Amino acid sequence: MLIEASVSSLLDLLISPHMVLLLVVGVMIGLFFGIMPGLGGKLGIVFLIPFTFGMDPLFGAVFLLAMHSVVHTSGAIPSILFGIPGTGPDAATIVDGYPMAQNGEAGRALGATLAASGVGGVIGAVFLSLLLPFASPLVLAFSPAEFFLLAVLGITFIASLSGDNLLKGLVVGLFGLMISCVRLDPMSGEQRYTYDQLFLWDGIDAVTAVIAIFAIPELIGLATRQEVNAEKLASTVKYTFAEVWEGCLDVGRHWALTFRTSIIGAVIGLIPGLGGDVASWMCYGHAVQSSKTPERFGKGAVEGVIAPETANNSKEGGSLLPTLYFGIPGSSGMAILLGALVTLGVQPGPQMATLGLNFVWTLVWTLAIANILAVFILLACAPWFSKLASIRSELLVPFVVVLSMLGCYLAANAWQNFIVLLVLGLIGFLLKKHDWPRPPFVVGIVLGPVAEGSLHKAMAIWGYAFLLRPLSLVMLALILGTIALNIVRLLRRSSRHAHS
Repeated sequence: MLIEASVSSLLDLLISPHMVLLLVVGVMIGLFFGIMPGLGGKLGIVFLIPFTFGMDPLFGAVFLLAMHSVVHTSGAIPSILFGIPGTGPDAATIVDGYPMAQNGEAGRALGATLAASGVGGVIGAVFLSLLLPFASPLVLAFSPAEFFLLAVLGITFIASLSGDNLLKGLVVGLFGLMISCVRLDPMSGEQRYTYDQLFLWDGIDAVTAVIAIFAIPELIGLATRQEVNAEKLASTVKYTFAEVWEGCLDVGRHWALTFRTSIIGAVIGLIPGLGGDVASWMCYGHAVQSSKTPERFGKGAVEGVIAPETANNSKEGGSLLPTLYFGIPGSSGMAILLGALVTLGVQPGPQMATLGLNFVWTLVWTLAIANILAVFILLACAPWFSKLASIRSELLVPFVVVLSMLGCYLAANAWQNFIVLLVLGLIGFLLKKHDWPRPPFVVGIVLGPVAEGSLHKAMAIWGYAFLLRPLSLVMLALILGTIALNIVRLLRRSSRHAHS
């Protein structure tokens, strides 16, 4: 029955010129919203909902999902070329993607990004299709207890992102956790470090914080740079499609990492409330931990580009399942998509497993085809995108300023975000100047609210006994194993330094 529904849905999608046109247009719009920092898939869906009024529910759903599913594919372009995240989850790509561009490997970084995104999106769709028969018990197995422990597991990756100095990484990560506490208390509703500022009631926007910590320091560096290596810029301008293709081949060379992070991203997407930020940073941390040469990360390691980009796209397949089957959004973007589907007349729920099976399979195929199409479009344009990395710094500064300010304003629609951008940007500049790791900050600010909210719920339901749940014990074992692995790695690194 599932195979018949799958084949029937694919044929219905491909033989309908109207549906194919909507899919292609949705992909093009999604790529635009991804490449413009601060826009992203959520804003894209909001803008496009009025255009779907009166559409057939299936046509409207294909259009919106095609747009939303490829946003992160193009969102990596400004992350790599300018150090500005196109969307929040693309921030992890900056850590190694931007250094690759500075080292004259922008083409290779873009190729790896596009191939990883395409593979991740397809694996996410396959993951969703394989889970359809087992959806109910899998989604319901995770409770607030597991959410909390999964967030703690992500925080333990701070050690992997701290380079040679664990203490500095922990301090920066704790600073991110502290910033995540600036909002209304989720339990009592009381203001917490907001100083009666209404725009802080929902917390400091993660996209603004990421732009401040990563983009502003690079902007200051560009503005104060005295000398430009003309030869390096010339070589960057001349790189060809062959170098972009070399980046695509890197995904094949690291096929095991690509597959693992695709599955991890899809599983995280399956769990409501975590989202793409968690998926990309946890997969980046996994890439560092599983590497035999972790010291290369942060300096232009192609694995540091592949891991978050596969996760960004594969998590859409996982997050679509609870959205359709339980009406529980798998991410913030899916929450808006859920509202759009209801507006179209679609009623998500368990009945989708029977009455709406063809509808679900059409969306599965839309995910896969949209990701493949986006990769081909961007691969054709990649040589032109990559040349932007060689623009003279004095010409690039105004462009980066506009993108950064536009991104932070659109992220929360509050002019006060400019003040946050300035303050955190100066802190980010000091971190970079004194060689303190910046990625742990993002881990703290992204996972802080997830950990806090889930802990409150788990304590209210089970008390401390939530640690003894079967899945909780598995998560605890993973946390302890991660900590032990990091300690062993640090001891080995210290012994190598002592002998050298």
